[in-house]
Amino acid sequence: MAEQVRMVDVDTARRWIESGEAVVVDVREVNEYTAAHIAGAHLRPLSSFNPAQLPPVPAGKRLLLHCRSANRCGTAAGILLQSGYKGEINRLAGGLIAWANAGAPLESGPPPG
Repeated sequence: MAEQVRMVDVDTARRWIESGEAVVVDVREVNEYTAAHIAGAHLRPLSSFNPAQLPPVPAGKRLLLHCRSANRCGTAAGILLQSGYKGEINRLAGGLIAWANAGAPLESGPPPG
C-alpha cells in the first residue's frame, strides 16, 4: 500500500488544486461538507464509500482524498486498493484541520446535486 498511497502536505495539495491537477474527494459526511469544504471537492462519504462512484481521474490529474484529520481517507484508500484501483492515491496530511490551519481557502454549503 505504501508505494501506491502517499501523504501530501497542504502546500503541495493546494498547488495541485490551484493548477487544476487534482481531483479532490472529500470522504467526510454531508453535514461536515456543508459546514466547510475545499472548493470543487467531490463528496463521497466514507459511511457509504463505493469505489465505483469515484469521480473520473483523467490522465495527467491526481486523485486527492481528504477527511477531517487524515484518518478516514486512509480507510477510503484501503477500500480503493481492495477494489483493485490501480492509480496513485494521494491523501491530504492532517486533513481539513491542517488545510484550515494553513489558511487555505474553504467554502460552505451543501454538495451539488
